Amino acid sequence: MEISNIQSLKRIKSLAFAAITFSIAAFSNFASAQGEGLFKAKCATCHMTHKASTGPKLSGVRAKWAAGGAKEGSIYQWVNNWQTAAANDPYAAEVSKVMPTAMSAFPDLKKEDIDAILDWVDAQPDPATAGGGTTTGGPAGAEGATTVAVEEESTSWIWIVMGVIFVIVIMAVGGVRRQLKIATSDDGEAEKMTYGEELRTLAWKYRLQVGLVSLVVVISIIVALFQSLYSINIMEGYQPSQPIAFPHAQHAGINGIDCKYCHNTVTKSKSASIPSVNVCMNCHKQIDGEGKPWAGQIKKIYAAAGWDKTGMKYTGKTKPIVWNKVHVLPEHVYFNHSQHVVVGGLDCKQCHGDMTQMTETAMVQPVEELNKIEGNIKLTRKTLTMGWCIECHGKKDVAIGNGKNAYYDEIHRRLKKDPKLYAQYLNDDGKVTVNELGGWECAKCHY
Repeated sequence: MEISNIQSLKRIKSLAFAAITFSIAAFSNFASAQGEGLFKAKCATCHMTHKASTGPKLSGVRAKWAAGGAKEGSIYQWVNNWQTAAANDPYAAEVSKVMPTAMSAFPDLKKEDIDAILDWVDAQPDPATAGGGTTTGGPAGAEGATTVAVEEESTSWIWIVMGVIFVIVIMAVGGVRRQLKIATSDDGEAEKMTYGEELRTLAWKYRLQVGLVSLVVVISIIVALFQSLYSINIMEGYQPSQPIAFPHAQHAGINGIDCKYCHNTVTKSKSASIPSVNVCMNCHKQIDGEGKPWAGQIKKIYAAAGWDKTGMKYTGKTKPIVWNKVHVLPEHVYFNHSQHVVVGGLDCKQCHGDMTQMTETAMVQPVEELNKIEGNIKLTRKTLTMGWCIECHGKKDVAIGNGKNAYYDEIHRRLKKDPKLYAQYLNDDGKVTVNELGGWECAKCHY
């Protein structure tokens, strides 16, 4: 029995309604995933959802500010820059007196980003009322738990969902068009044609346009595929949470501690090394941070070292600190810190950024941020990619003949024996670059 036009229209209406409902659910899940990702990347170093840490708990913070009489939108201004908020809002000024140094500035976060974070936080169940469990967020996640690195955000599935929704909407609109055409047509043959037959007839009628559109779609898919391949192992902006919030700006900036004091193998080893807790204790036996917002972080150092502050002695009960690795290179890539720092004369800021200004834990700095630092070689390729290293080797000069490195001194001695060859090296830019001495050879960096 043939389905009437009215029944067909009802089915199409239901299909369109399902598409709308599906899209709303998809966007809701996307907003939740975005809020969780932003929380882990920006907030988890100092905040937990339902428990005070270095900073206060974030659950219900919007309601708290509203109940306290904060100005509308003040909380967003606080996240962007707490000093500006404190100057414009009396409530924010009162909050700033509690722990004025605990809040970092996040000018890059938009109102929608902040809402996504707080919506996700408010949606998290309170472990205290749920009968236990692990508190979400915080510098170390749960007390004593291993911190899990922030996963790489990926929105590729969102595009798939959007594509499905787009196809459903197109089919729904096409169905409505077909039913209207049948309803207004006197041609009995039109009603007998199936949807597929009508689609093939229409495609053949407009075959030139369909062919051009198909060609564009195929080329777009190929381009998107290659772009996704080029994005493999791009690490820019990666900033995992750490078990202890370590502000480089305080240690290397305000206190002027040299990088090599903590990373003491950087001049003599392939690895820069993560300082042991004993290095921390050299200072923190005396500096306990009592009464300061960071006192809780120093207590974690004491727990790791097995230090009894009251008795001023080591108990022997240690607790290893599990740090999350930030700069991760593939296993087939060889990189030697001492070669670059000692022989190449590179400053740490060339690759890691100006650590004296970083109030958060370490992250893979985008190349745009590295280029803003005075004295850095200006590069264009993404940080930690092969192109980034090759470009640096093509621009960085080698200090040869200065008596600091026997290998390059020997090269300089041999070049001086052949003035014409030496002039060829210096002809273009007046310097001998790394690539001119074999810095682009595959075996230099790959096993």
